[in-house]
Amino acid sequence: MLNNYDVIVIGAGHAGCEASVVAAKLKAQTLLITLDFEKFGQMSCNPAVGGIAKGQIVREVDALGGQMGIITDLSTIQFRMLNRSKGPAMWSPRAQCDRQLFSTQWRYLIENTSNLDIWQDKVESLIIRGYKVSGVITRSGMRFNAKKTIIASGTFFNGVVHIGNNQSFGGRIGEPNVVNLSSQLTSIGFETGRMKTGTPPRLDGKSIDFSKMKRQNGDDNYCKFSFSDDHIKNKLQQFPCYITYTNKLSHKELRKGFDKSPMHNGNIKGTGPRYCPSIEAKLTIFPDKSKHLLFLEPEGINTHEYYLNGFSTALPPGNQLKAIQQIEGLENAKLFRPGYAIEYDYFIPTQLYHTMETKLIGNLYFAGQINGTTGYEEAAAQGIIAGINAVLSLKHKKEFILRRDEAYIGVLIDDLVTKGVDEPYRMFTSRAEHRILLRQDNADTRLTPKGFKLGLATKKRMNLLEEKTALCDKLINFCETYSVKPPEINNLLLSKQTTKLSQSVKLKTLILRPQIGLNDLTESIESLDNFINKNMPNNRKEEILGTAEIIMKYSGYIDREKQMADKLTKLEHIRIKGRFNYNELRSISTEGRQKLTKINPQTIGQASRIPGVSPTDINVLLVLLKR
Repeated sequence: MLNNYDVIVIGAGHAGCEASVVAAKLKAQTLLITLDFEKFGQMSCNPAVGGIAKGQIVREVDALGGQMGIITDLSTIQFRMLNRSKGPAMWSPRAQCDRQLFSTQWRYLIENTSNLDIWQDKVESLIIRGYKVSGVITRSGMRFNAKKTIIASGTFFNGVVHIGNNQSFGGRIGEPNVVNLSSQLTSIGFETGRMKTGTPPRLDGKSIDFSKMKRQNGDDNYCKFSFSDDHIKNKLQQFPCYITYTNKLSHKELRKGFDKSPMHNGNIKGTGPRYCPSIEAKLTIFPDKSKHLLFLEPEGINTHEYYLNGFSTALPPGNQLKAIQQIEGLENAKLFRPGYAIEYDYFIPTQLYHTMETKLIGNLYFAGQINGTTGYEEAAAQGIIAGINAVLSLKHKKEFILRRDEAYIGVLIDDLVTKGVDEPYRMFTSRAEHRILLRQDNADTRLTPKGFKLGLATKKRMNLLEEKTALCDKLINFCETYSVKPPEINNLLLSKQTTKLSQSVKLKTLILRPQIGLNDLTESIESLDNFINKNMPNNRKEEILGTAEIIMKYSGYIDREKQMADKLTKLEHIRIKGRFNYNELRSISTEGRQKLTKINPQTIGQASRIPGVSPTDINVLLVLLKR
């Protein structure tokens, strides 16, 4: 244990774990301080990783050289590719994980990472000299000096747990909160707010009648998150999830407890997530709806604990149980623990640069829920960017910032620092202007070269990417040059209810049809099947075929989006920070002057995305720049 570090990371959640490992891998002496050595990468809510847009983020973190994808693969007990019925921009991987194994794998990785020390303690205050952080002081009296400090505090800053009318101080149920550090930041001048999140009750699987529910299995081909191929020796057993619904009787029982609900009686003041409402909020927002969808999801291999997804609540435990026991299959359900809500402090993210460093205090970075976000994946994305930039700043190297057309991570961080948040921020595919470019299958193509240049992605990762690119090109070339004769394909075309051929066409022409996929064509075209079996390694066949098919089938959309992105990127190269005193520009609207002064955007592109800054204001800035 040292007293002097290059980087200190406070908090070992998903942001803190990524930040500390990436800093250490970039050869910075790093210290990770956490309250509990049994809670690394704790899945406080749903024991799952990925989902719509979130799965893309995890693949991006992995492509850069981060760890969440690998840890997920090592603890996956069900994998599904969501939205297969839609276009590839919407396909999103999701994995149900063993909660305990996920945390154990994180701890093992952290303990075996060079340049990384860990310390169990609570940070009480930052050491600040001349508006720059130079270290931390802990509850036990330890003083650690650091050149850079990253705070990844999750929901622990002034956390309050609500169950019915009962309130207790805590960052999670049964765990302490952090008061002094949050108060210090507020006293310095950081603008803060309160947010709320919640979690459903956990049920005893032995008390559930799964025969009354719809079974939901994982994908047969059991894919993985990470683009690497050497971390999984033996995949874990796949477990099913189950679907059921609330009903009018359960709604009646829930309403009986509304007078004791902290969401209804005013005990909770923080803003909750609009897109993931509590069951109380669902009944209030949709009073005429007779049922709501629920998922029973396993918490792990060696436990009977189930997560009741869709039933987030802070009602008294008695009301929770009575309502649950009205649901089909849960008539005899027993609670392992009730659902609860938690309020906590967050800091307005417009107070950050794109590097995740704070504008008010130098050498200080925020990552995760402290910035008003929600979700493990969003936290991991912020953590890896904060860790990278902390080390780059140490080495006096150029900052690492991802553009909106390069990654969902770029969209996430730009939204936070440019627009701020008025509710817990969650990533959606609709937030990205260029989502056909930001697919889950090409995250390695977009970001692994960047990770390799930083020193995070290994040479082996680059070799895998180069192999994938070469094989995709080879397969596309085959499809562009091979002619298909009507006799070898018309039976398939008729079975897919698409027009049969009257003359030979190039294979790629058939792939452009929405009803036809490469896997369909291999069944009818022997030459294609032979080509694939001869050239594609078995362990990467699905990955390569999937990417090649998307490139061919959606090439027109991809090219058009690239052109649009190139036009917008030009605005990102026009730097304006420090070039204007916005308060003196009377030709700009009053709101525009106020917002530009507050955010102090780096570029014209960022300025154009600030709420309240009009296109006319941007045109004025462009005219002034030309002068």
